[in-house]
Amino acid sequence: MQTYLVGGAVRDKLLGRAIKDRDYVVVGATTEEMLSNGFTQVGKDFPVFLHPKTKEEYALARTERKSGQGYTGFTCDSSPKVTLEEDLRRRDLTINAMAMDEKGNIIDPFNGQEDLNARTLRHVSDAFSEDPLRVLRTARFAARYADYGFAIHNTTLSMMRELVTSRELEHLSAPRVWQETASSLKDKHPHIFFTILKSIDGLSYWYKELDKLWGIPNPSQWHPEIDTGVHTMMVLEKAVEFSEALSVRFAALVHDLGKALTDTTNWPSHHGHDDLGLPAIKAFSERLAVPNDCKDLALLTSAHHSVVHRLYTKQAIEVLNVLNGADAWRKPKRFKQLLQVCEADFLGRKNFANRPYPQAEDFYAIYEKCAQVIAKPFVDKGLKGLEIKAAIESERLTLIGTFLSERAEKNILN
Repeated sequence: MQTYLVGGAVRDKLLGRAIKDRDYVVVGATTEEMLSNGFTQVGKDFPVFLHPKTKEEYALARTERKSGQGYTGFTCDSSPKVTLEEDLRRRDLTINAMAMDEKGNIIDPFNGQEDLNARTLRHVSDAFSEDPLRVLRTARFAARYADYGFAIHNTTLSMMRELVTSRELEHLSAPRVWQETASSLKDKHPHIFFTILKSIDGLSYWYKELDKLWGIPNPSQWHPEIDTGVHTMMVLEKAVEFSEALSVRFAALVHDLGKALTDTTNWPSHHGHDDLGLPAIKAFSERLAVPNDCKDLALLTSAHHSVVHRLYTKQAIEVLNVLNGADAWRKPKRFKQLLQVCEADFLGRKNFANRPYPQAEDFYAIYEKCAQVIAKPFVDKGLKGLEIKAAIESERLTLIGTFLSERAEKNILN
């Protein structure tokens, strides 16, 4: 029985990156031997075990044979006769198909180190085409290691495109697609993930609402980049700068889905795209099993970002409707995230990156003033029920109106 460190841990060690997770492969062992040594079995489809002390994952070396559709359509052999090289051969990319023994020696049968040095993402074998999930994984690796200069090999890119054409991606499970999507959104350059998928028509099924944004024009005076798909990727880049929250980045990704549904007869108008985006975001979120916090922030952004952008031209009631609609009184953190997405939307345009966006700070200042208006003083005056609600709304409207008037006067003086 021999144990090897494999996959991402070896890759990142050679790149000089911090290792987050360590996975091990065990050659020459049986399930019974692993259990007798105190390991706990967790894998259902193939034998994966947790170390009794470190809780790190140890998997028996295995081979896989395609037997159905999707990424689960495989028959596995994890007998003690499976060699390390056979186990590594089933992996997706050469840079992920290396192992390290207990003495620190690298086992590299598929020239992963060579591709690592050449900054190339290359498939290990033709078996790459048997697993559609590898399309998403390879795009994710290209995004994650973009700062290192990695690019997908042309032959591998062609195989990814063929997998899309074969419609194999449609057999993936929603939770698995979301897991890859979320992992990409959490990385430094998620826009690269979506741009690569767009280049191979890989957005057409799971991300169909997003896919439709490319080719939708925006008015050049406000969007010098013109294309809504390009704009969306720029917004996503800005959102990454502002927040590590997955919900913020997801909202940035889907905030403009309604633009693909507007009547462009009178271009460059996108009138009504805020509301049109709501059912599109819901459909997108349902298809990918998106968590509620991500979906909710995205819906709020789509519904209210135009009002936030045009704060200084809005009536007090419109501003209050945003605060009420976002439930800023009970969820101030989420409201602040809404403003972050709005700022990313404004700055995520060609030649706009360094422009001021006082709307975010001012809208939050309005919230803070209005949040100080509470029920107790009105209760003390003898008001009840709806009378209290009306009094609170009235005072908040007065505060908003005063704030906007003072802001307008200040702008005139400046």
